[in-house]
Amino acid sequence: MYSLLRPLLFKLDAEQAHHLTLNGLNRAYKLGLLPAVNRQTCPTRLMGLDLPNPIGLAAGLDKNGQYIDALAALGFGFIEIGTVTPRPQEGNPKPRLFRVPEHQAVINRMGFNNHGIDAMIKNIEHSRFNGILGINIGKNAATPIEQAADDYLICLEKAYAHAGYITVNISSPNTKNLRALQGGDELSALLTALKNKQAQLAAAHGRYVPLAVKIAPDLDEAQIADIAHMVVQTEMDGIIATNTTIDKSPLGTHPLAGEQGGLSGLPVRKAANHVLQQLAAHLEGKLPIIGVGGIMTGEDAADKLRLGATAVQVYSGLVYAGTGLVKDCLAACRS
Repeated sequence: MYSLLRPLLFKLDAEQAHHLTLNGLNRAYKLGLLPAVNRQTCPTRLMGLDLPNPIGLAAGLDKNGQYIDALAALGFGFIEIGTVTPRPQEGNPKPRLFRVPEHQAVINRMGFNNHGIDAMIKNIEHSRFNGILGINIGKNAATPIEQAADDYLICLEKAYAHAGYITVNISSPNTKNLRALQGGDELSALLTALKNKQAQLAAAHGRYVPLAVKIAPDLDEAQIADIAHMVVQTEMDGIIATNTTIDKSPLGTHPLAGEQGGLSGLPVRKAANHVLQQLAAHLEGKLPIIGVGGIMTGEDAADKLRLGATAVQVYSGLVYAGTGLVKDCLAACRS
């Protein structure tokens, strides 16, 4: 059905189509129109969590946790929502989301638009989903980078009781200076503060919620090695590789190549896989990697698992392949 609807959706503004599709999916779920999917296909252990399969939904599709139940019905082994910030924010001016069909790509400069952590928690409390839910946290744009840790700690504390795991997003290119947190002393200080708070919350709640960090594909080999060393040293529970890229060169002379924002979809696959492979070599199995970026087919998901990922996440591929991509990934996982 998506193959029939896609030409119509692609005539709309990308952000308008995004909301229309999610609302339609939600209505179909509530009416019981979504076909049953067997999620229990490839049981996977990730960060101490038991997943029915290793195919996850990446953050960004459902920023506020408004569509958790409908998305879960598609067969995902785990779902990540967000990025969420302590306070609501509008994000960057529109237009801020662009499709590049010729390259099976998406460019976004959304800027962490979301309703805030308190609104997200209310949505989670109203959902029926009892699987593994990841919550992706970030900082408000108005918060100085020197005070970024405060925002992450606020979100960590509020999200803790509602999350299966929590992802620290330090790699979006659409919040000023955010990627500076990926390096050296800044990264060490942030991860140490979060791990200390995690220990306090685990004692208070009687439950350990893993912490993962999401990194960019625009890293050289020395930076990848440093990050691998840091996440092991600070005893993080997992790492997500990767976010979107700021490198638009794969688009060549396409008119949208000059748009600001992060590039995702097929063009990021090579860079994301390179980071994944390098990370796996440096980590030597000390902590798991979730592979993201450029998964357009089931075979793309299988490739990431072969390169060293324990699990994978999809997002932009859904724009071009529709929800059938989840089934294709599940089939590739089984083979």
